[in-house]
Amino acid sequence: MAKAKTPRLTSNSSSKQVITMPDAGSSVPVRKAAPAAAPTPIDLDAQIRQRAYEIYEERGCTPGQEGEDWLRAEREVLGRLRQPHTATA
Repeated sequence: MAKAKTPRLTSNSSSKQVITMPDAGSSVPVRKAAPAAAPTPIDLDAQIRQRAYEIYEERGCTPGQEGEDWLRAEREVLGRLRQPHTATA
């Protein structure tokens, strides 16, 4: 049985977008990033990893309890994020 041909995309020069850089003298408004309400998953993972390592060090760097260290660190880090922030004056 013959293989079905897939349609080829034709490049149409009128449909291409060209982005130009602004002139050196022109001012472009800079958008400020909104403050993050919660850490990104990557930051959260890094915080948990750091805390798990601290727990490991507190235990005297003895191997064999990595899973327990990770779960404890995860509970602590997530618990801090769930607590309402109180302003101190």
